[in-house]
Amino acid sequence: MNSKEFVNVIKVVVGDNTINGMRSNLEKPPGRKPSEKLLTMSKWYNELSEDDKKMVFQIVKESIDLSIFGFLCVLDGVTAIENENKGELKLFYQRGDINILLNDTGEEYLHDLIDK
Repeated sequence: MNSKEFVNVIKVVVGDNTINGMRSNLEKPPGRKPSEKLLTMSKWYNELSEDDKKMVFQIVKESIDLSIFGFLCVLDGVTAIENENKGELKLFYQRGDINILLNDTGEEYLHDLIDK
């Protein structure tokens, strides 16, 4: 796996799966006894027009995309998570004897790969 593949996998596994899961939860809350909070959100959501439901998920998608972008900025080291004595995050993909540094500062930033 290279950096671009990692970013694409994160977009699908985190982004798309979250959107699909949230839509499913809102349409029909899962479980024997869903939380009152989820039931309230579901009732509200299911009373919306189809256009309003689409708008809700456009907002959800934008929020998720922004969150992924922000997290990748943290992994790239361009968004600080410490005030003093700053360390460096290193993200490796390892399979067998293969070790690939995914957030190599000498290569393109992960957050710059998000729309490619």
